[in-house]
Amino acid sequence: MSKIKSVKAREILASGGAPTLEVEVVTEDGYVGEASVSYGASAGSLEATVLLDGDKSRYNGKGMLIARENVNNTLAKLVMSMEVSEQRMIDEKMIDLDGTENKSKLGGNAILGVSMAVARAAAAEKELELYEYLGMTHDLEKAAKLPKPMIVMIEGGKHADETTDLQEFCVSAMGNKTARENVRMEMEVYEELKKILKREGLSINVGNEGAFAPNGIISNEKPMEYLVEAIKNAGYGPGIDAGISIDAAASEFFNLQSSIYNLQIENKKISSEELIEYYGQWIGKYPFVSWEDMLSEFDWESWPKLLEKIGGKFPLIADDLTVTNTKLWQKAIEQKAADAILIKLNQAGSVTETIDCCLLAKKNGLWTVPSHRGGGETNDAFMVDLAVAVGSEYIKAGPTRGERVCKYNRLMRIEELINQSSNSNLQSSE
Repeated sequence: MSKIKSVKAREILASGGAPTLEVEVVTEDGYVGEASVSYGASAGSLEATVLLDGDKSRYNGKGMLIARENVNNTLAKLVMSMEVSEQRMIDEKMIDLDGTENKSKLGGNAILGVSMAVARAAAAEKELELYEYLGMTHDLEKAAKLPKPMIVMIEGGKHADETTDLQEFCVSAMGNKTARENVRMEMEVYEELKKILKREGLSINVGNEGAFAPNGIISNEKPMEYLVEAIKNAGYGPGIDAGISIDAAASEFFNLQSSIYNLQIENKKISSEELIEYYGQWIGKYPFVSWEDMLSEFDWESWPKLLEKIGGKFPLIADDLTVTNTKLWQKAIEQKAADAILIKLNQAGSVTETIDCCLLAKKNGLWTVPSHRGGGETNDAFMVDLAVAVGSEYIKAGPTRGERVCKYNRLMRIEELINQSSNSNLQSSE
């Protein structure tokens, strides 16, 4: 076993052009782990804190020098000389030192950067791929199948200007294709969607997540019509080869004072019950794979009603409602508010807490869907290795831009590594 020798953080740029943190951990035996921390443009209120400098003279107050120094001084001193393989102990010590509910003292970004880099250094020490190491250290069985891609094709809401109220319209792979075949299929659908949008006179510029962000769409339903047509035009069967996943990010158009949802694109101000009926028109009309955050995180009592409305036809995924928090996820399970959870490492703020949240889903036989972040993503593909380790059903990311496609490239690479290992084991047994 090797002890941690050094911990160093640096300020780098995330996908939106604002800073984030990159952390490097080096052990006494020379093993290195590096990680960069993503964060969201649209975020749940109870997520771990992204600690910003607030100095308007640098990056309009979004600098991360304070978080960087918290890593280089406070956290480095804390974890130095600890065994790099003691992931849970390291994470718990950092969390205890911070001492706040949402990691606001040291910063969830600072703690997570160290946590992820420690995991990578430990995997390197054991000469394992990250997904192998995460699975081994948490007694997880090797995944029988790899997660399928849930690719954001059209984005709106807070991620794009003058477009839909709902935030994401995704195409999700179905069936038993390989990861490489699923990615190819999805990108062929994406190319067909481009043709449809051009035909309709809509912009094919991309938004924060690398998906199309066309303004001028006339309703929140229209993107689903386009996606079904694109799947067919690409030569695939809607509901057979690929289906639709939507993320409303409804907290963004919910008025907390009046408890009213404001659908600006259709000039509607409606109650929770009316919104559930509004969504209900789409059930059976489109080949849904999942719905996500269709109601506000502040509208807990309405979530069970929506889940009942869906009637088990497809999962209702919680994101802002549960923010990769085990306590909130347990509450959602007990109240039958959701039956799947979106997983974002920076919402939890440490590797251990993220995996614990995934294990709770696994214990209850429910989906986990590790996801990218909107405005502050990086080229780090940790979420993909995590998804493989915990046996997630899907991973969600956009279809273009380097910080998005690296997730799918990593998924295809893992598939190749697993196949190589299987072939090697088969040959050795003959």
